Amino acid sequence: MRAGMDNVSIVIVGVGGQGTLLASRILGAFGVNRGTNVKVSEVHGMAQRGGTVVTYIRLGDCAVSPLIEDGCADYILSFELMEAARALHYLKKGGTVITNTQCISPMSVVTGAAAYPEDLPARLKEKADTILVDAYALAEKAGETRAVNLVLLGALCALTQGDAAEWEKAISECVPARSIEVNLKAFELGTQVI
Repeated sequence: MRAGMDNVSIVIVGVGGQGTLLASRILGAFGVNRGTNVKVSEVHGMAQRGGTVVTYIRLGDCAVSPLIEDGCADYILSFELMEAARALHYLKKGGTVITNTQCISPMSVVTGAAAYPEDLPARLKEKADTILVDAYALAEKAGETRAVNLVLLGALCALTQGDAAEWEKAISECVPARSIEVNLKAFELGTQVI
């Protein structure tokens, strides 16, 4: 694991409605507040129907293009286990996956046309440095199950040995005033998993 948030490429993956886009906005604000070059690109797919959402975030001098090629991401921040497995091709050698342990069955599994893959945590750990986080339970503990995104950002902050105050400023700028407190609590709980 390497520390720091300078010159990093992050791929955020999840399912529509999980807060991946808010997480990318917070990361963007974090970078801008630090005076860092920031590039963000979002791919929504069938997000409103529970489909995959992918966001590319690049911070620092490496941010000449918003897209991240295969084998070039320093971090994958995943909101769902199968999405983490699907995104592994983006991860560079020595990169890290931070993933929520939650499983959300896609329509093919719900209809019985396919089966949800077994043993995904073990399979992820075989292929990459992987940090498993029960982000849903921690978000619930914070008082808002929709704050999974903030739990995962907290874990990223801790992993990169980030300045929590810089992150908290970006969070406060990006979330509605009425939910700042619960989001900061979720973020703090996320920092404690590393």
